Amino acid sequence: MLKTIQKFFAFCGEDNRRKFHASVLLGVLQAVFQALRIPAIACMVRALLSGAVTGRDILMSFAIMLVSIAGAGIAKAKATMLQCEAGYGTCANKRVEIAEHMRYLPMGYFNENSLGQITSVTTNVMENLENVATRVVMLVCEGLLTTTLIIVMLLFFDVRIALVLTVGFAAFLLANRFLQKAAGSMAGRKIEADERLVEKVLEYLQGMAEVKAYHLSGQKSRELNDAIAANVKVNTDMELTLIPRMNAQNLVAKLTGVCMVAFSCAYYCAGTMDTLTAVVMVISAFIVNASLETAGNYSALLRVVDMSVDRASEILKTPQMDITGEEIEPENRDICANELEFSYDKRRILDGITLRVPERTTTAIVGPSGGGKTTLVNLLARFWDADSGEVTLGGRNVKDYDMDSLMKNYSFVFQNVYLFHDTIANNIRFGQPEAGMDEVIAAAKKACCHDFISAMPGGYDTVIGEGGASLSGGEKQRISIARVILKDPKILILDEATSALDSISESSIQDALEHMMQGRTSIVIAHRLTTILKADSILVVKDGVIAEQGTHDELLAKNGVYRELYETQFRKVIEMETEH
Repeated sequence: MLKTIQKFFAFCGEDNRRKFHASVLLGVLQAVFQALRIPAIACMVRALLSGAVTGRDILMSFAIMLVSIAGAGIAKAKATMLQCEAGYGTCANKRVEIAEHMRYLPMGYFNENSLGQITSVTTNVMENLENVATRVVMLVCEGLLTTTLIIVMLLFFDVRIALVLTVGFAAFLLANRFLQKAAGSMAGRKIEADERLVEKVLEYLQGMAEVKAYHLSGQKSRELNDAIAANVKVNTDMELTLIPRMNAQNLVAKLTGVCMVAFSCAYYCAGTMDTLTAVVMVISAFIVNASLETAGNYSALLRVVDMSVDRASEILKTPQMDITGEEIEPENRDICANELEFSYDKRRILDGITLRVPERTTTAIVGPSGGGKTTLVNLLARFWDADSGEVTLGGRNVKDYDMDSLMKNYSFVFQNVYLFHDTIANNIRFGQPEAGMDEVIAAAKKACCHDFISAMPGGYDTVIGEGGASLSGGEKQRISIARVILKDPKILILDEATSALDSISESSIQDALEHMMQGRTSIVIAHRLTTILKADSILVVKDGVIAEQGTHDELLAKNGVYRELYETQFRKVIEMETEH
């Protein structure tokens, strides 16, 4: 129990930990004020037993009770405020910290971990910490501290009853240990079931088009329903497992109070305890019972708190790429790779690739699917680190650069475009947040998206759905290209940049892209043949190696892999484009 509380406090960060510690101290103060009810009652009981209740006795009892109630109320209010600030602050900071940490994780992490798992940590797990952990930790601390203070106070009244309470408290902690053990076995299942449920919900919603197109609604609904049913079962099992143990724990708390009352009555009847002390002991028994029940009932959730902290910490402990480089302005934008090797899941993807992309030239990368083209580009941009070999920009290893200063040199247009749930203008200025509206519109015009944006009711202030769900594939692609045009980078990396466009838009945007590539270092995973023909150099990547390299004419003359690709994929399209 105490280890979990310590772990939670360590997880919170220094500022919020101080607030929690202050809250605990205020909880101790609150417990002291609450314990003052005992002398207040004792004062009045003594006067009643003497048969001469004076105004002084009444005022004394009233004053102590007033101090107890007022002090406890003020301490509780301040402690609660600190708890809320620290709890919500911790979760807000950790969500930001997790997001910042994931920025510098290798892309392989996102391949190995599902979106559902990652989302569950930042939603369900953090919500557990936000709403459950704060209250659970503080109420458990409050209950334990109140009981401890009452034990200390009882030592001044009757050591025998203090020892009875101490034994009962120890028995309560032992019962709680068994409860924690049972909760520990269930907490992992609960969090895994929550992750599975989030994963299936996201999968169902994101794949809705495929579900409908292939009549998979029944199958996918069953998978989702199974995840929901499994989640219900885990939560039900958790309740059925913990409730009997919680009842046993509460029984120990009640029996502790009963024993305190029984021993007090026995000592009173034996004449070894006066009436006043006996009455105080009985009242203390009820206070202790309430404190232990509060601590016990909430302590059942400590294992969920423990597992939630572990889940969040797992992400934060995942090794990042080395981002502690310098802020470097490269002398030139030459990109070189030397003996690059890279494997994924023990499968060799790239095998000793060496290349050079001179500054202000365009290099097209072609080859069969699965040959390693996209992986190569990801390594050149340092989305991943190679297993061996090195990539340099401007003669410096990309690992020498601070990640942010490295990324300032690049802009990307991916095959799969992601737009954020924000205005179209903000999506365009994503890489250049300070850009003015005139610059945004100018970029949109060059990317051939100004007309359809202007036709929308909100124009550039139209808020698009998450992932650009309210736009067509071509519209999303054009907005992403406008984003690149606005950033005006020194290095362009294009992966099927015009794949989702109709022929008219493709022609217009291709002209804009070709204009933009002039004077820049450009790397293009090429599927459009005119791009290949205009490239300064063509790399043919097959089976993880550069099979051939040269210009279009040079490669055709070799009668190798490129000519085979040309004959099977390119020639007819080139002839059609030439005719048009």
